Amino acid sequence: MYQLKVNTEPMPATGVTAKAMVAPTADLAEALIAEALIAEAPMAEGTDMLCGLNHITLAVRDVDASLAFYSGVLGFTGHVKWDRGAYLSVGELWLCLSLDEPDARTDYSHIAFDAREEDFPRITARLQAAGITCWKTNQSEGDSLYVLDPDGHKLEIHCGNLRTRLEALQTEPYSGLTWL
Repeated sequence: MYQLKVNTEPMPATGVTAKAMVAPTADLAEALIAEALIAEAPMAEGTDMLCGLNHITLAVRDVDASLAFYSGVLGFTGHVKWDRGAYLSVGELWLCLSLDEPDARTDYSHIAFDAREEDFPRITARLQAAGITCWKTNQSEGDSLYVLDPDGHKLEIHCGNLRTRLEALQTEPYSGLTWL
């Protein structure tokens, strides 16, 4: 029903060498129109809904300088630091600093929305039926779908939280991981 297109340009922040894009095949135009109409239909309250903001990932040129700023100046709590990033939090917000050259077109900066595990398959199907473009494949703990909005903003739909990510890092740490 969908054709997967892969761009093999490297994504420096993650080391991922492929960007996937889900695109409809030409012979499915009528089916897609029907799916889009279904996807645009109002959802019943409490079903297929996002739960809130999950985390924000920012591309940073210097992890140590950014860590000092967010923790020392703004008061974020540091949790872990590794060769290419750090996880911090303030209140309920989880912030990821990701080593990269800040450039909205190519860096790993994105906003992640929270989804319940039981709703994730329906949310994914709904976004695919709407003809979304995926900008990254999931390689971390929890289900995630990385999509572009109509203006090219990078979004992630994620099941999990900072606690589950930190638990996963106990068994599969990133290169150079240090607990803060």
